[in-house]
Amino acid sequence: MAPEHLVVRRPFDDTVYGVLPATPPDAIAPAVARARVAQRAWARVPVTRRAAVFRELARLILAHRDRILDTIQEETGKARISALEEFLDAARAVRVFASQAPGLLRPSRRAGAIPLLTRTREYHRPVGVVGIINPWNYPFNLPASDAAQALLAGNAVVLKPDSQTPFTARLLAELFALAGLPENLFQVLPGSGSVLGPALVAEVDYVMFTGSTATGRRLAAACAERLIGFSGELGGKNPLLVLADANLRAAAAGTVRAAFANTGQVCVGIERAYVVGEVYDRFVEELLAQVASLRLGAGLDWNVDVGSLASAGQLAAVSRHVEDAVAKGAFMLAGGRPRPDLGPFFYEPTVLSGVTEEMALCREETFGPVLSLYRVASEDEAVERANDSRYGLNASVWSAGRGEAVAARLRVGTVNVNEGYAAAWGSHAASMGGMGESGMGRRHGSHGLLKYTEPQTVAVQRLHPIAPPRGVGNKGYADVMTRAIGLLNRWG
Repeated sequence: MAPEHLVVRRPFDDTVYGVLPATPPDAIAPAVARARVAQRAWARVPVTRRAAVFRELARLILAHRDRILDTIQEETGKARISALEEFLDAARAVRVFASQAPGLLRPSRRAGAIPLLTRTREYHRPVGVVGIINPWNYPFNLPASDAAQALLAGNAVVLKPDSQTPFTARLLAELFALAGLPENLFQVLPGSGSVLGPALVAEVDYVMFTGSTATGRRLAAACAERLIGFSGELGGKNPLLVLADANLRAAAAGTVRAAFANTGQVCVGIERAYVVGEVYDRFVEELLAQVASLRLGAGLDWNVDVGSLASAGQLAAVSRHVEDAVAKGAFMLAGGRPRPDLGPFFYEPTVLSGVTEEMALCREETFGPVLSLYRVASEDEAVERANDSRYGLNASVWSAGRGEAVAARLRVGTVNVNEGYAAAWGSHAASMGGMGESGMGRRHGSHGLLKYTEPQTVAVQRLHPIAPPRGVGNKGYADVMTRAIGLLNRWG
């Protein structure tokens, strides 16, 4: 039987971009077996030499900018400025991780059981083969950074890209090879998630997933059955708070970026804004003026601010949320229409007010260029309503002096003060992830790298075992050790 094929279509015009074979499920086990062989040799390579590969990868990413941007845009339909954000993030992330890894993976000396007699060190051993399941909205930077941390930790990686973006994944694999990564340490297996996902989980030693909360639950349960690790960045309904002392022009510009970058298809993007009443009217006026200036369009040039949605499914989901809200009484302040004159999946940047609980838009993730505005009486109400969500991925706070104090009250994994999402996301040396139903585990920083390892403690006992000396009875040993432990406890 001939292998099935993936037909990748350009969201800009729904024409065919490329065709490639889909991975059959029975190819997963052999791929993981090859990865295991390669991983054993890679784990013996000193981490400083592993890091050199990723320093070179960062250089190569920058050198191949236009080719990377073109491929991302062709498969996702995003504006070039949004593709640039993804490209820059990848180039910087892998370089930061390469710098961090030697220090994070260095064996650590720990206090031993008996001072002077016990020498104890803690090591970080690789878990083995990491399966990465990646979405279509960020097909380059997410697998680049996730794979970089897994590989730096001494693992091999098998990547299952979204069926819509396999060529971007293949380009990443090409750059890994050019950077000097040994064969079979990074393999790309394109195909349907529902078909390949179970086969992948059945073979690998750890799963890193980015996508919906519903799918994340199923994958986490499957990983739990095998007692393997799982990390997931899942859904979000991210809030933005504008306090009374905010710079309103800057807040409006930041809200536009946070809500409409990547055509609103950003896991950490903003979908709901809570504005303190005394500045609400002025903020809305400034916001709508900036939304009106956004340039929509298709193509690979730089003269576009907002590109296409990724697919007919995304267009339908966005339209359904907006139509439901308007039918139930929400007020349309900007946008609210598909734009078939620009391309099959275009939708105008949309701003609504009067969104209430009976509307799907109120609590469900839209994942499109749609922002809901809410007038609140105080900072306390803004915090309360921001936290009133089953999600907890990202938040944004706009304030001249209260931002960090408010951030401490928000139940989210990342908070950006006077920025939408890019500041926290781009702080690659710090952890990033969600609370609540927005996920488990973290990417970036020490948590992002060390999750791909198993801690191992090695204790070397010298001179005398931890046991009664010859000629000392059990009672005498008990009395001596009780006094000794008492003295140790006084010291800490």
